[in-house]
This record gives sequence, structure tokens and C-alpha cells, in this order.
Amino acid sequence: MRTKPLLAAVHGALALTAALLMPPSAQAAGPTCEVNRPVRFSGLNWESNLVLAGIERYVMEHGYGCKTSVEIGETLPMLAALQRGDVDVTPEVWPGQIEGAWKKALASGRVLGLGHVYDAGEGWYVPRYTVQRHPELKTAADLARFKDVFADPEDPGRGRIYGCPAGWACGTLNDNLLRALGLDRDYTLFAPGSGAAQKAAIMSAYKRKRDIVFYYWTPTALVGALDLVKLELPAFDQTAYTCLTDPKCAKPVATEFKPNPVVTGVNAAFAKEAPQLAEFLGRLTIPSDAIDATLGWLETEGKEPEDAARYFLKQYGAVWRQWLPEDAAQRVQAALDKE
Repeated sequence: MRTKPLLAAVHGALALTAALLMPPSAQAAGPTCEVNRPVRFSGLNWESNLVLAGIERYVMEHGYGCKTSVEIGETLPMLAALQRGDVDVTPEVWPGQIEGAWKKALASGRVLGLGHVYDAGEGWYVPRYTVQRHPELKTAADLARFKDVFADPEDPGRGRIYGCPAGWACGTLNDNLLRALGLDRDYTLFAPGSGAAQKAAIMSAYKRKRDIVFYYWTPTALVGALDLVKLELPAFDQTAYTCLTDPKCAKPVATEFKPNPVVTGVNAAFAKEAPQLAEFLGRLTIPSDAIDATLGWLETEGKEPEDAARYFLKQYGAVWRQWLPEDAAQRVQAALDKE
């Protein structure tokens, strides 16, 4: 009998007809996100974090079919939000800078630190032209003899060091370091109102060849673009550094800033709910030259962090393709090709 082959042929024809009649959007259905809500990102207010958030959001939206959102805030409040599950992802966590708080967050079991995004650093800097004028200025402790060079315009009897923007976690570290060096008697640690205000003050002084001493971090476009000298500090000591990061540090001791292997902070419940997204975040790593070049482009072009995120994705396909399975990578590339 030929009944079974005949039925199979009929079924095949019906399936083909149904496929042809299906709307194009259904035929080319994209991936289904593992979470049935927007993935919530911490938008910490500095450039590299916002660029990373832009990269990760683009990949999740186009590669994994997710919706995303950003919550703007400061480091420690956003860490608390990450523990509560109010946000899912913090793209750039510097464990060494918030050592105590980060250890507690990990110990709670509600937060994970994934991957190794890149190595970040911190320091106190002066322009090279300042060192050429004052060649005996080599260490941070030497600043005690140069308060007149870095006179505070609001209190000329004291020097001014431009520290962290107000509210940043590095403020505690810089305050304690100032005391450890005995500079609190002669210097004001000035906290700009924002990262943009901090950068504007530095750039203004540099363009006018004025002497300025300031805290800054890497990777950043500013440190890469300017000719700067990092002031020396005593060799790194973990015990001393731990105290420097503590707001209640009674007897701070000067030590070099700790090298920071940056990780991605993820809410543990979110990682369990979305293992594919967690795997992507755990594989995300960026060479220093790539992030430096991307931040440099952001600086010179005067664009927004979201623009810099797309710039990175268009320029460094060989980097980000290593983070993703091939099907997700193809979807991200297809979205980039349409822009």
C-alpha cells in the first residue's frame, strides 16, 4: 500500500504552505530572552562604566532578544541595589576600591563577581611640565613642600588636590591617604561635583599650563591623552590599604593604590535565572589598547557613551565575538551592519 508515503507527502505540502503563508516576522523570529522583563543595569557615572553598559546592553538586546534599562547611581548605593535585586548587572566593579563592602556582598551569596573585564589603576598625577618646573617633586609626600605651587584659589594659604567627585567611593581612600601623608594640615582635598566637572578643571589647567595635582584612574581617555607624571607612593601593603578604604580608619598609613582587576557584578538570582546571559558576562574581557582607543574616540569626537559602545562593537569584532556563541554573534553583527 502507498497510503503512508502519500500521507507523508500531503503533510509535507501542508507544512510548506503554512510556512509560506506565515508572516515574515514569524518566519524570522528572534531569540527569546531568558528573563521576561528588562535586564536592569547600574549606570555608574563615569565614562568607562557607561560605555561597558552600552556594549552589554547592545549585545543582550540584539544577540539574546532582551530588553534592557539603566538605573543611574553611585557605587555603594548601586552595590546595595545589586544585592537587593533592584538591578541585575553592574558592568564595572573595582573590588579593591570597595574592599570591605565587596567582600560582604559576596559573602551574602546575593552577588557574584564574574570574569576579568580589564585591569584598572589609580594614582595622583601632575602634568609633566610641572615636574620640569619643579624636578624635586617626585613623590606624593613631596607635596608638603609645594603647597604654594598648588595654591587653593578659595584658600590661598593652603594647597588644593583635586580628588574624587563628590559621592564616589574613592573619596574615602583619598581622604585617608591625605591624612596618612600628613598633607591634611596644608592641603584641601577638593571634591568636584561630578566627573565632568573634575575633567573640566583638569583640562582647563592643562591647556593653560597651570600647575595642578589631582587623583585620576585608568583606563580613561584623559590620562591617555595628556602628558602626565604619576606621583610615587610607598610600596603596596595590603593591611595599610584595607584601612585606607575604611571610613573609620583611625591611623592611616600611606601605600600605593591597589591594582584593580575589574569584574562584572551580577545579582546571583539573576545569574541563576539567566545562565546564558551570565555566561556571556563571565567571558567578557577587553584588551587595554581596545578600551583606551574607544575612550579616546569618545573624548575626541565628543559623542555619547552609547555611541562609543557601537564604535567598539564595529571596530573590535575579533574581541567581542569570543564572548558569544556563533548564533548570537551573527545577530549582533547583523544589527551593526544595518546601522
